[in-house]
Amino acid sequence: MPPTFRLGVLGGMGPLATVDFLHKLVLSTPAQRDQDHVPTVVWNVPQIADRQQAIAGAGPSPLPQLLDAVAGLNQAGATLIVMPCNTVHHWIEPLRRASPAPLLHIVDATLEVLEQRHAGEDGAGRAERCVGLVATKGALRARLYQDRLQQHGWRVLENTSEELEQLFTPGCYAIKRNALDEGSALLEKAAAALAARGARHLILACTEVPLALAHRQSPLLGLSVDPNQALAWSVLRHWEAVQGAQGTT
Repeated sequence: MPPTFRLGVLGGMGPLATVDFLHKLVLSTPAQRDQDHVPTVVWNVPQIADRQQAIAGAGPSPLPQLLDAVAGLNQAGATLIVMPCNTVHHWIEPLRRASPAPLLHIVDATLEVLEQRHAGEDGAGRAERCVGLVATKGALRARLYQDRLQQHGWRVLENTSEELEQLFTPGCYAIKRNALDEGSALLEKAAAALAARGARHLILACTEVPLALAHRQSPLLGLSVDPNQALAWSVLRHWEAVQGAQGTT
């Protein structure tokens, strides 16, 4: 029987982050055999216009290319679509309107993980609801995370303009060109600056950042929520629901 669930991955932003998501999805799947894994089709096209530049008004919108990708994934039979890139969620609503297959939101998945860590907290736990947001200028400018976090009672810390210019942005683009040693050192410093200012948790809200911290085996990973991992867990909940409805074979 053909699968009634097929995940579409709108990737390429960047390519390594797409592979990272797929790797985490496979490792997180409680599979005993090949057939237990999530059926997936991937649109890994790195030529999608730069999201940060578009939000800043310094480059073309990626929306036409994203719409083309969504159409391609639907044509390939996707029944659920994810985008392993944070900043691109600035355009998620027009993509949802154009897609028969629903799109999961990476912020929803991340917030769910963060809230689970503080389920049943007392007053002392609430005092620790301070999160550092390690994110691109575009994601920060679009307020992808801040408003949702504040609505749930989180105090949000962001990198300063100087830290973004000197640490985050060059670190992010170093990862994209496979300069992992250089990029990971810069991104770890950007994350450490938020921890030093009181962040009890870090949301690694650019998919290059978890790769960087893992490359350095950074102790900051212990404070961190990885949106790619959160997105993988969210996909698996949908997949397991379909499997449960079908019954196992």
